[in-house]
Amino acid sequence: MSTAELSIIDEVESAIRAGSAEKGLETARRVTDLFLSSAGSFDDEQIALFDDVLERLIGTIELRAIADMGARVALAEISAQLAPIAQAPPSVIRRLANNDEIRIAGPVLQESARLDDGDLVKIAGSKGEPHLLAIAGRWWLKEIVTDALLARRYPSVSRRLAANPGARVSGGGFAVIVGQAESDPELAVSVGVRVDLPSELRRQLLRSATDVVRTRLLSRAPPHLFEEIQSAIAAVTVGVEREMSGVRDFEGAKRAIANLKASGQLNEATLFGFARQRRYEEAVAALAALSGSTIEVIRPLMQSLREDGLLVPCRAAQLSWETTAAVLESRFATGAMKPTDLARAQANFARMTPENARRTLRFWQVRAL
Repeated sequence: MSTAELSIIDEVESAIRAGSAEKGLETARRVTDLFLSSAGSFDDEQIALFDDVLERLIGTIELRAIADMGARVALAEISAQLAPIAQAPPSVIRRLANNDEIRIAGPVLQESARLDDGDLVKIAGSKGEPHLLAIAGRWWLKEIVTDALLARRYPSVSRRLAANPGARVSGGGFAVIVGQAESDPELAVSVGVRVDLPSELRRQLLRSATDVVRTRLLSRAPPHLFEEIQSAIAAVTVGVEREMSGVRDFEGAKRAIANLKASGQLNEATLFGFARQRRYEEAVAALAALSGSTIEVIRPLMQSLREDGLLVPCRAAQLSWETTAAVLESRFATGAMKPTDLARAQANFARMTPENARRTLRFWQVRAL
């Protein structure tokens, strides 16, 4: 151990024995300044020494900080000085991060690389909103940490996380944020333009958003998200909610349609009934069977906001326009197509021949294999 290191230890021991607040603060500042002057050149053993002596000093200062404003200011200064230092004494950093005074904990919570995910999760579960806000402002956050932050359900924390592109959020975490965004326009805009927001949650967000929020989302959307947001808004405007947005199980529908076909009861009237009743799975399976196609080909056509693709299997099955229109509208849980869209679809349907439709459908089937 060097003479300088022994001198530091002697000075700390003297400050602790003296019991003087002023002596302790002065020594803590001197030790911190000494560490900062050569932080990048210390080895692990030297860092451990500073960690030990500073933590002991800070422990004595904390006892006085409850009633001493000067002590709190000194600890906040030390926190701000050590926060950006990658080699900062780890025990000191954790002690500062767990301080109840946010002015002391805040700098290291927001910036120190010495705090690992376990430290952050523990603090997120035990401290108050100001501490969580500081953590949410860290540039890089893993899902395990954001999940812990969001579990506390503070709207302010959700807003900060949503606006932090370096914060990774799990599907469950995004679900929490989207739920809160229904009554928080600022949060709705921040999370709505996140490139990592799952598409189904973006649609859910847009369904409950006001026109003002939708307009703001479009104005702030990055280029590669603009079309997705615009299409989702169009779907909400036209049909309230798309049937295709949910997870579907077609196995039961396939068995039912196979039985109808085997008994000679599968025909256009059957499909028309399924479509009018908005029995989505049965309508998809019936159209696939009547057009000589597959569910794998028909389902994406039903999911599309464009109606022209769905006209192909309808024409290939030689359906009437009345049944075709019912199939088009069965894509939506409620509501109907705009008259202008329906008229355009009818004109396209009239121009399409069954032969060309069957040729196109065969090509799609090969591509789908």
